[in-house]
Amino acid sequence: MVRLDENEISFPDPELYDGHEGLIAFGGDLSIERIWFAYQLGIFPWYNPGEEILWWSPDPRFVLYPEELKVSKSMRKILNRDVFTYSENKSFREVIRNCQQTSRKGQSGTWLSDELMESFIKLHDYGLAKSIEVWQDEELVGGFYGLQIGSVFCGESMFAKVSNASKAGFIHFVESNKEILDLIDCQSHTEHLESLGAKMIPKKEFLKTLHKNNERR
Repeated sequence: MVRLDENEISFPDPELYDGHEGLIAFGGDLSIERIWFAYQLGIFPWYNPGEEILWWSPDPRFVLYPEELKVSKSMRKILNRDVFTYSENKSFREVIRNCQQTSRKGQSGTWLSDELMESFIKLHDYGLAKSIEVWQDEELVGGFYGLQIGSVFCGESMFAKVSNASKAGFIHFVESNKEILDLIDCQSHTEHLESLGAKMIPKKEFLKTLHKNNERR
């Protein structure tokens, strides 16, 4: 595992370096330049607030190919009834704050520190991060956010205040963008996203898609 220099934005090559369970570096900072560079390399920060910043590139990688999206019959009925409405980049700050405040199974706190949250808000201000909002009766009831790198969307976190809200928002996003998205990076396994068709693939396969995408930009 490599210690990063705060004065230099660099990372070990995730294609050549495999750390313990995908942990390849620690330290550095959360500047928007470093975060944006990291995601283009297939690396993301994930750590407990108050502790050292940890940088990950796991193998295998949990992803979803838009054409492999699975929608159950019960979920399709909910979508067809127009229970929810959707928007994009309308309430980024509200979405990320709700993601920060949402309790997670098996976690005593949040991994999303105030500093990291502010960095993503700045990335959104620069047009690099986006949010998807889910509304019911004009109330924000769900959503998620992430970074879009060309045709790869790197999902970060989601929340739901009512049943099926985040799932409906995710399905709407994938179906609305399947013509322009090659891949959705889900980073780490969740049963929620697995039920929608996400699966593990070798890191090399993920990086190949990401690098091919970067070459086209």
